[in-house]
Amino acid sequence: MAASALVWLRRDLRCDDHAALHYALRRYQRVYCAFVFDTDILDALPSRCDRRVEFIHASVLELHAQLQQLATRSGAAGGGLIVRHGPAVQCVVELAQELGVREVLANRDYEPEAIARDRRVAMSLRALGIAFSDYKDQVLLDQGEVLTQQGRPYSVFTPYKRAWLQRLDDFQLKPYPVDRHARHLAPPPAGEYLPTLSDLGFAPTNLHDLALPTGMSGAQRLLQDFVPRMAAYHEARDYPGRKGVSYLSVHMRFGTISIRQLARLAAKQAEQGCEGAQTWLSELAWRDFYFMILWHHPQVVTQSFKPEYDRVQWDEAPELWQAWCEARTGYPLVDAAMRQLLQTGYMHNRLRMVVASFLTKDLGIDWRRGERFFAQHLNDYDLAANNGGWQWAASTGCDAQPWFRIFNPVTQSQRFDPEGKFIRRYLPELARVPDVRIHFPAAMKSAELAACGLSLGVDYPLPAVDHARARERTLMRFSVFPERDVSCSRRSLERR
Repeated sequence: MAASALVWLRRDLRCDDHAALHYALRRYQRVYCAFVFDTDILDALPSRCDRRVEFIHASVLELHAQLQQLATRSGAAGGGLIVRHGPAVQCVVELAQELGVREVLANRDYEPEAIARDRRVAMSLRALGIAFSDYKDQVLLDQGEVLTQQGRPYSVFTPYKRAWLQRLDDFQLKPYPVDRHARHLAPPPAGEYLPTLSDLGFAPTNLHDLALPTGMSGAQRLLQDFVPRMAAYHEARDYPGRKGVSYLSVHMRFGTISIRQLARLAAKQAEQGCEGAQTWLSELAWRDFYFMILWHHPQVVTQSFKPEYDRVQWDEAPELWQAWCEARTGYPLVDAAMRQLLQTGYMHNRLRMVVASFLTKDLGIDWRRGERFFAQHLNDYDLAANNGGWQWAASTGCDAQPWFRIFNPVTQSQRFDPEGKFIRRYLPELARVPDVRIHFPAAMKSAELAACGLSLGVDYPLPAVDHARARERTLMRFSVFPERDVSCSRRSLERR
């Protein structure tokens, strides 16, 4: 009997430039592919109406069809995806045993719970005489590939990025070919079927109405749309009212596109002096940086990267917390950003910094609560990046903004949404407010409000806090901690 293997797909829902699939097809005569809708993850979700589950489901359906086409083009008898619904550890081990494979191959995951899951799978498989191996695929450089001269992980981004760029050579960007070995793809066993969203216990969302393309084909469409805009990325990326970003984050999260393909494209244009490509490549470096931090410092999931900052005395403030969650803070840019998140599952990156700073520095609420809220609502939620971003905003993380740098939500709005286009999209009740006033309606006089047909406290909330006073409270809250980078103090304050 021909030697066979099983490729367990997780955050890599594609069949091109795929590390684990490449190695399996090169080494085995028959290669099965499987995806598990893991009930250990799904059952913990707060709602049975989740855009991410629908995105994954649609992407899995497309992947199944793509694997079939790939096998057919190569002359293989079948191909396709085996889909299971249940606890991942149990499903993978049982499936490997049923198929009689010699090895289970997967692409590496870096989250603590996923690492523990993979260890359990490996131990169970080993007891059955089946090997388990994992490969780098969802990042460009991982684990100990980028270390300081002392052999330690970096904790500051800029020197990390310099070392990262030095290591990012053609070999690291080279794709893992799949097509040339696709004849070894094995068809799913007889009787296999793809579960519907309803079979999984989930209901449709507004994902279709949002026109968010799913699967490998959707990722490529978004990439082709972004390519001609990449040159302006460094200028346009901070403006939520403009089409300045790639919108590929959810596809990077679920691996419907190869991170190597994206980095190759950015690196090629960056070498030609394209500033937008250089900035986008730097964002990919940030992504790897946070994965590296999570790998070496898994305690950041629940603790501050800087342990002393776990002594910060955060406020409970239930009414302020609800105002933030429900987009009722009285600061339009913050509220518009939160409505974007609630309505679409997406939030512009600049706004993620603004709302995180507002929760921690204006409302004085623990960053962990905001991180968990994002975890529930973001389509592209990724523990490494989300945790890193929240700790950056709260000044508790590695290479975070200094605690004395506090975003002013009004000046941020004036700078990055000067005409209020983004605000009006998500806060239509402010549609008639003039551009110069839309950033803080609470400063309007009675006659101005009447002219706009706006009643504060009725049509739009009054400010939940006074920013100047909240800022002073935050400075007092953090004053027991040293200013680690006093040299940047003046510059930081000027950029409020």
